[in-house]
Amino acid sequence: MRLVWRLLRHHLSVAQLAGFFVANLFGMLIVLLGYQFYCDVLPCFTAEDSFMKSDYFIISREIGTSTAVSGRSATFDAAAIDDFRDQPFVRSVGTFVSNAYAVDAAMGIGGSEILRSEIFLESVPDEFVDVNRKDWVYHEGDSVVPVLLPRSYITMYNFGFAKSHSLPKISDGLVGMIDFRLSIRGNGSAHAYRGRVIGFTGRLNSILVPRSFMDYTNSLYAPDKAEAPSRLLVKADNPADERLARYLDDNGYEMERDRMDAEKTAYFLKLLVTIVVGVGIVISVLSFYLLMLSIYLLVQKNATKLENLFLIGYSPRQVALPYQALAACLHLLVLVLACVTLVVVRPYYMEIIDTLYPAQQGGGVWPGIWMGIGLWLLACVSNIFIIHRRMMRIWQHQA
Repeated sequence: MRLVWRLLRHHLSVAQLAGFFVANLFGMLIVLLGYQFYCDVLPCFTAEDSFMKSDYFIISREIGTSTAVSGRSATFDAAAIDDFRDQPFVRSVGTFVSNAYAVDAAMGIGGSEILRSEIFLESVPDEFVDVNRKDWVYHEGDSVVPVLLPRSYITMYNFGFAKSHSLPKISDGLVGMIDFRLSIRGNGSAHAYRGRVIGFTGRLNSILVPRSFMDYTNSLYAPDKAEAPSRLLVKADNPADERLARYLDDNGYEMERDRMDAEKTAYFLKLLVTIVVGVGIVISVLSFYLLMLSIYLLVQKNATKLENLFLIGYSPRQVALPYQALAACLHLLVLVLACVTLVVVRPYYMEIIDTLYPAQQGGGVWPGIWMGIGLWLLACVSNIFIIHRRMMRIWQHQA
């Protein structure tokens, strides 16, 4: 065995091996970083909302000047709602009810006020909100009201205010840190309420409160200003049903496209990552070819001496082992450096993801590492097979 190692070292080309190492490391990094980024980012676009059930979608009237929609009200009257509810492809219909009075909100975190503005509130039937009923209840006269905030609020806070004011970032598990207060006025009276934030929703851009609170405050502060709902929350047997699409077109309705846009974004993300990983694989394959070419040149230079080793009793497996070990060690070194780089680089983009999507829990760095281990095993098996085959040819030739 020592004789084979001496032959290997004698004709070893450091430049060729260095070229393989750099190219393979570059290709491996592209593959691992691309795949890890895909695993980390995809859940941000495909994860279901924690508080709005995924099989519900929002319907509103089209706004435009075409003859199909011009002259129609932007709200839904009782007849339109009943007609929608009676369709065979619809399971249930809920209405959005908004406040008919003035509301000022103030939101603070850690004693620092980060928002003070006039806002509007909305409510939907309680069965459409996927929360614990004990948390989503309001009794007439209570000064504390549960609320769901739009996720965009907390994203703006984490990405802007918290960073510039050295305040802690907020996630779904830290909603208790939020001090949310509502000042309601109307019908000659005013009252202050404390909002108990129970979470965030990405499906809505308005502040959501229980229907019982909305009905109570509308009757108290705006008894004569009841308005028809401008949006419906609908659960259908199949959102892709052609009958549903035809019914929406015929009546000038449109489905809010938040989920569709997320699916498109996820598709383009997959396409982009596939291209990037494909480039990395091509580079890795070329570097693998470079390594095999280097080993073939080494074997060719030592062909006569290898034949002599076979003649004195060495087996093809024994002669091939040093060459196989060299290739496996080089691949292993590439894998280790690529994984270390992945561990170092990942926190930089994960900080941005955690800021924009604080509820998204990353799966760790293991997807990229397992991908690297799989590629390393594939390369090692290929090296063992190719080198052994080459040695068998030399052994058969001298035999």
